[in-house]
Amino acid sequence: MNLDRVLEAFRQESGALTAAVSGLPEAEWSLPTRCTPWTVRDLLGHVCVVIDWLPGMLDAPAPGEARISAAEYYRPDDRFSPQTNGARITLARNRAAEPADGATFAEDFTATWRRVDQLCQVQPAGRTVWTRHGDAMLLSEFLLTRVVEVAVHGIDLADALGREPWLTSAAGDAVLELLLGAEQTEAAVALGWSRARFLRKATGREPLDASETAKVEQLGIRWLALG
Repeated sequence: MNLDRVLEAFRQESGALTAAVSGLPEAEWSLPTRCTPWTVRDLLGHVCVVIDWLPGMLDAPAPGEARISAAEYYRPDDRFSPQTNGARITLARNRAAEPADGATFAEDFTATWRRVDQLCQVQPAGRTVWTRHGDAMLLSEFLLTRVVEVAVHGIDLADALGREPWLTSAAGDAVLELLLGAEQTEAAVALGWSRARFLRKATGREPLDASETAKVEQLGIRWLALG
């Protein structure tokens, strides 16, 4: 997937999340989410953190070649260990605690993703980066993992707020391609699920019954390990 397409998906999905949290009543920032122990505020803090890795990565020297794809990035190693998850929870809560109120936090999120968007726009198509886990990746592949974060946690936030998911078609299609491969995305139509429901199923947020399990096995879906 090329950088321009991934960046457009990132831009659209982040913009939709901005629209969703702008003007959110203060009390709703404290609602619980399925991502225990995070509240709505904490979960947006996590999204800010995972996007904000990019400026430092782009400032650092680039690896000579990419060795890890977006799908391989989600391999279930120590990046999803209890210790790493504990650090992830703390970072999110610390980031969420910085703004004085929800409106300011929504503005902080918007400024964060727009800064990353601007930095990525001027990068060459083959730009490589080192992740904090030591993975050498194409920027486009790492940015695709950020689309996953914004899209999937956007669904988590929508569910916590009792709203219909605002998942954009650009992000839904990009993540579907990651999960199925470009040659099989049309096969997902046979499941009869919306993009949002597909992502809930594919990330373990919604259980599969026996017939659904058989269908997804036939499709060869790449299940993602998400912290």
